[in-house]
Amino acid sequence: MDIDQRLERLTEGHEALTQTVGLLTKDLSDMKVLVNDIAEGTARLLHVAEIHERRISRLEDENA
Repeated sequence: MDIDQRLERLTEGHEALTQTVGLLTKDLSDMKVLVNDIAEGTARLLHVAEIHERRISRLEDENA
């Protein structure tokens, strides 16, 4: 294998790595959006659970 062939293989490998990094970056960005959506949904569920807990406690106090 001469130097030109080695350089060509290195160039092809570099291009493949560049494409892979680009895909991984896009995937990471998509995952960040998903994680943020899940965190927001969890926070809303927690808020609803807290409201229900206070309501249950108030009803139990009224019946006591």
